[in-house]
Parts: sequence; C-alpha cells; structure tokens
Amino acid sequence: MRRRMTAIVLAAALAGGVAATLAPAAQAAGVTCDVRKLHQEADQLKREAARQKSQGQREAARHTLDRAYQLEKRAQQCEAADHNTSGPFGG
Repeated sequence: MRRRMTAIVLAAALAGGVAATLAPAAQAAGVTCDVRKLHQEADQLKREAARQKSQGQREAARHTLDRAYQLEKRAQQCEAADHNTSGPFGG
C-alpha cells in the first residue's frame, strides 16, 4: 500500500511538472502578428534608407534596408502561417 501511494504521488508530481513546462509553450502559440503594421514599418524603413542613401550614408542605408527586408520576411511568414493553419476542430 505504501509503495502504491508513493508511486501515485510521484506520478502526480511528474505530471504537474510536465504541465507547468508546457503552459508557456501553449501561450506562445497564441501569439499573433499584425501583418499590416509589419508592412507599414518596412515601408517606413525603406523611405528612411532612401533618405540615408541620398545623404551619402550608404552603410547606414544598407543596414536600414536589411531591417526592412527582415520585417517583410516576418510578415510573409505570418501570412503563410495564417493561411496554413487549420481551424479549431482540424478542418
């Protein structure tokens, strides 16, 4: 009887630990991104890069364009994720 109770308590403790470690991952899965805002920020960065380039700051313009392309890539990833996810019941 004592061993059985110890096993039950141990199993419950392990199950609680697994649930505690999975909870943050489940919350992270609910994160959404604002695709329109990402595109707007990328456009703003592109305008800034054009201004920097016209002022002769070519290296800064290159870095600004890199950030703009990263935002666009993130927006495309979000759009693809929204398009490829299934509904709440798998359909």
